[in-house]
Amino acid sequence: MALNLSHQLGALTGTPIKSSEMTVPSVDSSLSVSPPSARMHKPMNLNYKDPNRNVSPPMSPVLGSTRGDLSVACKAFAVEEEQRTYKEGGIGGEKGKGGVPVFVMMPLDSVTMGNTVNRRKAMKASLQALKSAGVEGIMIDVWWGLVEKESPGSYNWGGYNELLEMAKKLGLKVQAVMSFHQCGGNVGDSVTIPLPQWVVEEVDKDPELAYTDQWGRRNYEYISLGADTLPVLKGRTPVQCYADFMRAFRDNFKHLLGDTIVEIQVGMGPAGELRYPSYPEQDGTWKFPGIGAFQCYDKYSLSSLKAAAEAYGKPEWGSTGPTDAGHYNNWPEDTQFFKKEGGGWNTEYGEFFLSWYSQMLLDHGERILSSAKSIFETTGVKISVKIAGIHWHYGSRSHAPELTAGYYNTRFRDGYLPIAQMLARHNAIFNFTCIEMRDHEQPQDALCAPEKLVNQVALATLTAEVPLAGENALPRYDDYAHEQILKASALSLDQNSEGENREMCAFTYLRMNPELFKADNWGKFVGFVKKMGEGRDSQRCWEEVEREAEHFVHVTQPLVQEATVALTH
Repeated sequence: MALNLSHQLGALTGTPIKSSEMTVPSVDSSLSVSPPSARMHKPMNLNYKDPNRNVSPPMSPVLGSTRGDLSVACKAFAVEEEQRTYKEGGIGGEKGKGGVPVFVMMPLDSVTMGNTVNRRKAMKASLQALKSAGVEGIMIDVWWGLVEKESPGSYNWGGYNELLEMAKKLGLKVQAVMSFHQCGGNVGDSVTIPLPQWVVEEVDKDPELAYTDQWGRRNYEYISLGADTLPVLKGRTPVQCYADFMRAFRDNFKHLLGDTIVEIQVGMGPAGELRYPSYPEQDGTWKFPGIGAFQCYDKYSLSSLKAAAEAYGKPEWGSTGPTDAGHYNNWPEDTQFFKKEGGGWNTEYGEFFLSWYSQMLLDHGERILSSAKSIFETTGVKISVKIAGIHWHYGSRSHAPELTAGYYNTRFRDGYLPIAQMLARHNAIFNFTCIEMRDHEQPQDALCAPEKLVNQVALATLTAEVPLAGENALPRYDDYAHEQILKASALSLDQNSEGENREMCAFTYLRMNPELFKADNWGKFVGFVKKMGEGRDSQRCWEEVEREAEHFVHVTQPLVQEATVALTH
């Protein structure tokens, strides 16, 4: 996801999970927002064009005291409208077919450290409720640190076998995330799942395998991309380890691929996103809306920088990254490198360094996607990659937080088109966060502009002819956020553009937890799912859709009660 909550809302989450131990959920009903704030307004202007920017391609059901017969509720939905087809290829699916399928993210600890389904009864009841509400499917993290934790090449799919079979029996589609990062210390992380033990041992022996900032602080969330092609993990390269894991997943779940499992989202960095860990919240290192810091000071990355500087004819530029780029919590104008007038980012040196830094990230994505494509190309699943929605200081010239994360996006350069083009080469989906946010609700002194950022990304994916999918960055249960997601997912760009009939190919909702199943929240969520399914070209009036949603809320009441009871006991 793109940014931070001090506490994950509700649900099947909480303290670090220990081997053979189930996590007891604790529900926090108050939103605690840090980064992308969870408060929004002002309709999204997808026709936004910055005149100063020269972009060059580079209702609420009453829960009765009696449970009700679940089988009756399920039968009531046997006549439900045919499942929306998860959009095939191209952009926005078949012409004339509207609607955006909604998936729901599962709790981070859906599978325990003991490789069992966490809170099995609650899980089954919750999935039944989601299915009955018209949800297309679920997104589940498949943790490297759980499956291959004991020894290299030894994979334990235990809890995932059971969970995916559960989804299959209910007719839910699955987006499986290949999570090669550590869980814990990131936005919304409420449990701790480390990297595999044998990987941790190798990093302990060679700390240079960790991302490193200019002050020597190590980040252990994900192996540094500087070591991508080096046999540093017991004879294998990190990219080989990721490929072997994906291949083992394919072989174990081949009977579900293309039917139940419809998408593989390939993790490529912290929080599963293609980026550097430039804004780490752990230990209070970074706080929103700080600019973050470059993460290229491990010896393997510096070796690459040295070679690039020599090839460029400026060997003196190869010994270190910028030394005047401030600290994690500075703002652009606090620094010599990022300030708008005469900043180093807009000099020959700045262009050299930022080009190298961002290209390293693109090359990292290219390597892993090449493997993923060859492994899954005959299985009928789609491949996707998640990009972070870094919207703070977007209105500044340098876009400092995007630069430190590896997105070379400034007022004078489009940093998302090269990413979209890379994904297009591998027929991958561009998955973007912060879809629920509105500019007006973000701190304007930090020049936050999530709507403008989403607009830029939508245009980049249109140009590159790559499908765009979305996620909300923070948990939201209100109609106001739902309305913004509906607007953003419709991708209503310039009416004269060729993207006129384009919609997002899917939307993934953050996240399944007890808060979602509260009566008022559930009623709003069901209405949201129905509206997303209508599509922007639907001729039906919203009142009719809302009446239908009310009926769904009423019929799903026994299932929701079952889920609520299971989750809270």
